[in-house]
Amino acid sequence: MRGSNDAARGTWRWIKAYAAGAAGLALASGAGAQQVGPEVPQASPSARVEQQVGVTKLSVAYSSPGVKGRAIYGALVPYGEVWRSGANLATVLESSRDFSFGGTKVPAGSYAFYTIPGKTTWTVILNKNVGAGGTRGYDEKNDVVRISITPATIPARERLAYLFSNTTDDSTRLDLEWDTLRVSVPITVDTAAQTKENIDKSLADAWRPHFIAARYLLDSGGDLTQATQYVDTSIAIQSTWWNNWVKAQILAKQGKPADAVAAAEKTQQLGKGDEVFEMFFKDQVAKSIADWKKS
Repeated sequence: MRGSNDAARGTWRWIKAYAAGAAGLALASGAGAQQVGPEVPQASPSARVEQQVGVTKLSVAYSSPGVKGRAIYGALVPYGEVWRSGANLATVLESSRDFSFGGTKVPAGSYAFYTIPGKTTWTVILNKNVGAGGTRGYDEKNDVVRISITPATIPARERLAYLFSNTTDDSTRLDLEWDTLRVSVPITVDTAAQTKENIDKSLADAWRPHFIAARYLLDSGGDLTQATQYVDTSIAIQSTWWNNWVKAQILAKQGKPADAVAAAEKTQQLGKGDEVFEMFFKDQVAKSIADWKKS
């Protein structure tokens, strides 16, 4: 009997220890817990390549499988079937600005990169559904580009890789290399037009730094003579209701109500139809004009 009781107590202690261990594992698997077990190499590690072309930023995010002694094209990667052009999730090409992909114009944004390998010719595809799980979510209706490319033979490459090559201010090539094949797609951007747009936008906002400086001096009780110089420079670059309203307030604070009224009336003219002015400043400006006219 005693041996039987000892055995029972031993079994009970083992059950309690197992239960405590199971509870600990459950807690460890909760949100915010660290991964249980050692970190090991991934079969197809994630990778990312980036390239600046003029003022356009391009990037490709993908997973990189290895050959590992296997037959690749026509075997692991079948001919005539849509391929995610990597491993795991779909490969994604992203561009910060509009671009041309293999001669087809494409709006700025992110696109899933698919291919249909063939014995002599490949079809390269950009698809709008970047959330597709590999090819499971692929739908041809979401294609924005389909082009044909003849692959080139290269020295054997163990891991799949994407590269940007032959980059200039206006163009680059996106190369997919794996095993003994390279698929290369030309990408072009209109850098001259994009740069002009940047310059025009910057110059159109050139009035702002002096306006901000003038408003700061006005609001903080600073040097109004300096504030006047700043706001006059801002108005000389581009007369807006913003800088005219600051000038009106500076003039009023300097004891020049008639001049302040003139600047405020200019503010009303320039602000008419502007959403910000109409919603937040229209009544304030009108009241100030009325008050200054009484001065």
